[in-house]
Amino acid sequence: MLDATDTRLLAALQANAHLTAQELGEMLNLSPSQAGRRRQRLEAEGFITGYAARLDPERLGLSVQGFVQVQLATHGPEQSKAFARLVRSRAEITSAWTMTGEADYLLRVYCANLGALNTLIHEVLLSHPSVARVQSQIVMDQLKQDAPLPT
Repeated sequence: MLDATDTRLLAALQANAHLTAQELGEMLNLSPSQAGRRRQRLEAEGFITGYAARLDPERLGLSVQGFVQVQLATHGPEQSKAFARLVRSRAEITSAWTMTGEADYLLRVYCANLGALNTLIHEVLLSHPSVARVQSQIVMDQLKQDAPLPT
């Protein structure tokens, strides 16, 4: 179970994953070794699953962000596995979820331009034998950046 210090540590690391044990200790009123041991325990117990840098898509030339809903033609295990392999193989697809409702999958994609998004949809997704229908939405503006999880 998490105590109040653990949740404060997790919140601090979500805001800045580069915090040292010394800095965490100062923030949490712990010694650096205590803060470091808590961090290691939270990593070992799977509360912290990794660390990553957030990149600016515009600076990388990825000017189109979109969400793509995919409906499969059939829902057997082989079709699902084949589609999952396709999703994992495409760098433009940055996240994917299985969904309830009309669409089977929701994909978040980043592309250099509309032509690249068109290619992804028509030549990659729609040409896959498991896919029956695709519906896309282009992001006009992101009102809230991907936020830390509530702790």
